[in-house]
Amino acid sequence: MTKVEIPIAPERLAEWVIEARRCTIELVADLTHEQLIGQRLDIVNPLLWEIGHVAWFQERWVLRHVCGMEPVRPDVDALYDSIAIPHELRWDLPLPSLDETLAYMEAVRDRVVDQLHRGTPPETLKYFVLYTIFHEDMHDEALTYTRQTLSYPAPRLSIVGPSHLETQGGPLPGDVEVPGGEFQLGATPDEPFVFDNEKWAHPVRVEPFAIARAPVTQAEFLAFVEDGGYDRPEFWSESGWRWRQAVGAHHPVYWQKERNGVWLRRCFDAWVPLEPHKPVIHVNWYEAEAYCRWARRRLPTEAEWELAASAEPTSDGLGITNRKRRFPWGDDPPDPTRAHMDWQSMDCIDVGARPAGDSAFGCRQMIGNVWEWTADDFRPYPGFVPDPYREYSQPWFRTHKVLRGGCWVTRSRLIRNTWRNFYEPHRRDVWAGFRTCAVRV
Repeated sequence: MTKVEIPIAPERLAEWVIEARRCTIELVADLTHEQLIGQRLDIVNPLLWEIGHVAWFQERWVLRHVCGMEPVRPDVDALYDSIAIPHELRWDLPLPSLDETLAYMEAVRDRVVDQLHRGTPPETLKYFVLYTIFHEDMHDEALTYTRQTLSYPAPRLSIVGPSHLETQGGPLPGDVEVPGGEFQLGATPDEPFVFDNEKWAHPVRVEPFAIARAPVTQAEFLAFVEDGGYDRPEFWSESGWRWRQAVGAHHPVYWQKERNGVWLRRCFDAWVPLEPHKPVIHVNWYEAEAYCRWARRRLPTEAEWELAASAEPTSDGLGITNRKRRFPWGDDPPDPTRAHMDWQSMDCIDVGARPAGDSAFGCRQMIGNVWEWTADDFRPYPGFVPDPYREYSQPWFRTHKVLRGGCWVTRSRLIRNTWRNFYEPHRRDVWAGFRTCAVRV
C-alpha cells in the first residue's frame, strides 16, 4: 500500500464515488431482466451480479475494513464475493431484483460519501475509497464490453455529451526511431496511487528500436485476413494455431463479409462497414502475433512500449534522459484534446487523430482509443509485494499477457504510462488492438 498522502480532496473523492455509481447504473438501466442475466459465457458475468459486486467491493474495503461497520445486507458475502464464488455459479445465485440491487448500491454509496464528509478523513479511508472507485471504473469498462459481447445496444451515459472534436484523422503510417539505454520500468514511490503490479521502478536495458507511430488499422489487418492469414499455420505459434482451430477463426470475431465482398464489423447491436483508419479492435494476442509474423514485424516488449510512451530523448537524439513523463505528452492529466477516453464518441476514432497526445518520439494514441497488446507475459516486478487486495494481480502472473495504454472506454482518471492491464492471450472480447515494431536483422 502506498504510504504517501492521497492528494485528492475528500469532496472530490465524494464526487467520484457518486459519478462512478451513476455510470454503473446507467450502463444497465435500459436492459430487461433477461438481458441482465444474459448468456452463460466464461468471458462475462451476469450483469445483475456484476453491479452488485461493485457495491459489495466498496462496502467490503471502505465501510467494513476501514470503518468497522456491519454489512448493509446480511447476505452480500454469499452473493458477491468474487473470490469465494466460482464464476460458473454466478448465474445460479438467488440474486436480488434490480430494484433491490439498486437500493443496495445506493445505500453503500451514501454511506461512503457520508464517511468522506465527516471531518478530516484519514489517509487510509481516502486510499480505499480511491481504490474502490478505480475498481468500479474497471468494471464499468467490463460492463461496456459485455454489452458488445452480447449484442446489446450501445449504452446511453450522461457523462457523454456532444463532442466538437474531430474523430477523423486518417492513417498514420511509419515508424519512429527510439534510442536505447537504461530505463526505469514501472512507477516511482512519489506517484500518489499505483497498483501493486506497477511497483516499483527498476532499471532495465533497452536496445534501440523502431516502433509504429500508431496502432494497426482495420485496413492493415484486413490485408492480412484477405491474404489468408488465418489459414496459414506458418504465421501462428503452436498455441495460437491450436486456439484458431478450436474456435474456427477466419477473421476477427465481430467481422463478417457480405456477398458483395464488403466487410462489416459489429459495433454493439449495429453492423457497420469497416472504417479503414480506425484501429483494429477485439483481436487477441494470438491474432496480433500472427499478424506481426505475416507483416514481418513484432509486438513491442512491455519495456519498449513504456519507454516509447514516457521517455525523452537527449539533445543529440542518441539516448534518453533521466526524465520520465507520466503521460506521453507530459505530466498534465488527460483531456479530450490529447486522449480519446471516457466513452467519447461511443467508439474508436481514426489512428491519426489527437496529435496533441503524441509522445516525445512521435507515437500517437499511446493513451486511449485502443488497448495495446505487448509481447510479454504478465509477471511481477522485482521485490513484488501484494497490496491489501491480494487477488488483484498475484493470481494472474504468468498466465496472462500485458496490455498498455487504455482505450476509448477507459476512465481518464485511471490511466498513466506505467498502468498494466492483463488478459489471457485468447481473449478477444476486450477492447484490445496493438501496434508493432520493426524486426532488425
